[in-house]
Amino acid sequence: MAGSQPFAESRKARIAAALKPLRKGLPRIMAVINCTPDSFYSSSRTETTNESIELCIKSLTSGADWIDIGGESTRPGASKVSTEEELRRVIPVVSGLREARPEALISIDTRNVAVAQAALDAGADLINDVSGLRDTEMVELVLNTGCGVCIMHMEGIPGQMQDNPEYDDVVQEVTESLLASAQLLVGRGHSPELICLDPGIGFGKRLQHNLELLRNTSPLRGKDDFSVLLGVSRKSLFKDLLGRGEASQRLAGTLAVAAFASYEGIDILRVHDVEEHFDLLKTLEELRR
Repeated sequence: MAGSQPFAESRKARIAAALKPLRKGLPRIMAVINCTPDSFYSSSRTETTNESIELCIKSLTSGADWIDIGGESTRPGASKVSTEEELRRVIPVVSGLREARPEALISIDTRNVAVAQAALDAGADLINDVSGLRDTEMVELVLNTGCGVCIMHMEGIPGQMQDNPEYDDVVQEVTESLLASAQLLVGRGHSPELICLDPGIGFGKRLQHNLELLRNTSPLRGKDDFSVLLGVSRKSLFKDLLGRGEASQRLAGTLAVAAFASYEGIDILRVHDVEEHFDLLKTLEELRR
C-alpha cells in the first residue's frame, strides 16, 4: 500500500501541542462523531454527511479540542464493516469538516489502514486505532506520514472481546502492551510528542479491570512521558457499577470519571457530551483558582 505524504513540520508541531501532557491542567475534550447506524449510544449516531459535519461544528463551538470521526461501531459484539462502506461514511465528513473549519483538529477512529490513509489525505491529523497498531501496515503509515496516533489496548476483537477477558495483572499487562507499541514507533524515529495511549476501558475488560485501570493511569506515561487518553463515555461499565442499563442513563457516571480524571492528570477525554464536560471542567478550573 502506498503511503500518504509526510506531514509538514509545522503541522506536526501543532498536533504535538494539542497532545502535550498537561500535568496540572484540565483534560482536553475529544468529541465522538459516530457516522454509523449501530453505535451503542443511539443519540450519538448521524445518518448523513451534512448531519455529521454539523455535529462536528457544534462540538467545536461547545468546547471540543479534538473531533474523532468513526465509521465502524466497535461496541461489544459488533460486526466488521467493509472498507468501501467505512470510506463512504467517513471521508466526506473529514474533508467537509476540514473545508468548513480549517483550524480543526481531526482524528480518524479506525483500525483499517486504507481508511486511515484516505482520512489523512482528506485532512485528518491523528489516527485513533482501537486495535493498538496490530496491523504492520498501520505502523508504516504512521511512520511514513509522521501523523499523530492514539494507541488503544483491546483484548481480542469487538465481536468476542467481552466473552471471557482474563488478566493476571491488568494494569501491568495493559501498560506493557501499550508502551511496547509506542516504543516501536519511537525506536524508528516517531516523536513521542505525537503519541497518546488509551487503556481501552470496556474493550476486553470486566468491571474490576476497568476500575483498576482508571485508578492507575500514571504508568502509561512511561519514560517518554506519553499523553494519556480515556474513553469511558456512557459505556457499559456504568451498567455493571450503577445498574444503568441504558446508555442514555449513564451521563452522571461519565461525568464522575471525568472529574476524577482531571485530578489524575489525564490529558484527553473522549466523550459524547461535549457541552456537559466543558461545563464540568470549566467549573473545576474556577474552583481550583
